[in-house]
Amino acid sequence: MRKPALLAALSLAAVLAVSLAGCSKPDAAADRQFGYDPKLPEPVQFLLPPMGFSQPIGWQAGELPSVPAGFTVNAVARDLNAPRNVLPLPGGDIVVAEAGDPGFQPTLRPKDVIFALLKGATHSAVKPGNRVLLLHDIGPDGVARQKIVLIDHLTSPFGLVWLKGELFVAATDRLLAYRFAPGQTTLGPARLVTELPGGPIDHHYTKSLTASPDGTKLYVGVGSNSNIVENGMEAERDRARILEVDPASGATRVFATGLRNPNGLTFAPGTRTLYAVVNERDELGNNLVPDYLTSVKDGGFYGWPWSYYGKHIDIRVHPQRPDMVARAIIPDYSLSSHVAALGLAFTPGGAFPAQYQGGAFVGEHGSWDRTAWSGYQVAFVPFAGGRPSGDAQTFVGNFITAGGKTHGRPVGIGFTADGALLIADDVGNVVWRVTASKVPPAKR
Repeated sequence: MRKPALLAALSLAAVLAVSLAGCSKPDAAADRQFGYDPKLPEPVQFLLPPMGFSQPIGWQAGELPSVPAGFTVNAVARDLNAPRNVLPLPGGDIVVAEAGDPGFQPTLRPKDVIFALLKGATHSAVKPGNRVLLLHDIGPDGVARQKIVLIDHLTSPFGLVWLKGELFVAATDRLLAYRFAPGQTTLGPARLVTELPGGPIDHHYTKSLTASPDGTKLYVGVGSNSNIVENGMEAERDRARILEVDPASGATRVFATGLRNPNGLTFAPGTRTLYAVVNERDELGNNLVPDYLTSVKDGGFYGWPWSYYGKHIDIRVHPQRPDMVARAIIPDYSLSSHVAALGLAFTPGGAFPAQYQGGAFVGEHGSWDRTAWSGYQVAFVPFAGGRPSGDAQTFVGNFITAGGKTHGRPVGIGFTADGALLIADDVGNVVWRVTASKVPPAKR
């Protein structure tokens, strides 16, 4: 882009940032967007869609996220470099993936410059580590005494799984495995399991990762290469899907498609049902399109790019594909629009009080494309009869102030063996730990 055009875009972005910074206000429509049948308004196309700029300020001494009565929260480790995901290990150590956008995406439209500037300004000024850390020697107070670099110089690592004596790491362009046993502080040499779709654009770079309950398969989330095919359909080859991978041979097959940006892959406890949280498309208005939590069917198609929330057609996509729209599966549960859900974990038995048993926790990174803030929390979604049911509730909050300044932004989450909830906060540069003060005994 030529310098005058860039300066004009910067000026416009600054004006938008100032004008939008105070736009946060309650939005009744968002309150009706939980559950299987969310209320969806008519889509609206914009030259510049609604945006909400959040200014990162970090956590000052004594400041903590909020948790419900009966719970406590502490920082396991501070002063990290953009922690994006956590993997609790048997024995108490924690693996952390630090990562940021690899910066491959080209600027094709004038508004792409504005989007990039505003989104970039909502992230921490700390340069992402692009490495994997081990939080070691965690004391009774929940604080790690050591931060050890296990792997350095990766390209946007995110997905983490420990399986059968190996630590699997999904970077944006490849799935790697390292010989490793909990308690060790070093890794064996890397083994390439399989290449993953990465550059040269890599619009959604996070590659979520989980293992099947029997440990025979890995599942990798691969996001789309655009918001809504603005980079061309060819750029979407092998994108917007979940892959099933043999961890030994690297043999790969497509498990499900039409998922714009699937993250938080995990199996519901005691089942072979894979769940994911999915970031849906932007630029259709404050309340379109809801991000969602869903079980994922083998061979299922979930709409992207031709439709959203089942068979709601996206008129921006050409050519239209009514045959694909007819196949689109309606997601299980709407989390409300633009919450940017990136983490998912189910409550382990007995760890938290009875009202949380059987439910799911969702790390919501928070909106940038909405004039009223949404997300910026760890939400709890209750389940009934093995399915999500009822409204999502704020479980861990205080990540954003009423004026739109962000202490932190939650991303990946996970439970430790002793029942503590861990949260990777990539703006506060903290790993948080939430514990139940006292779990009452089950009623007989």
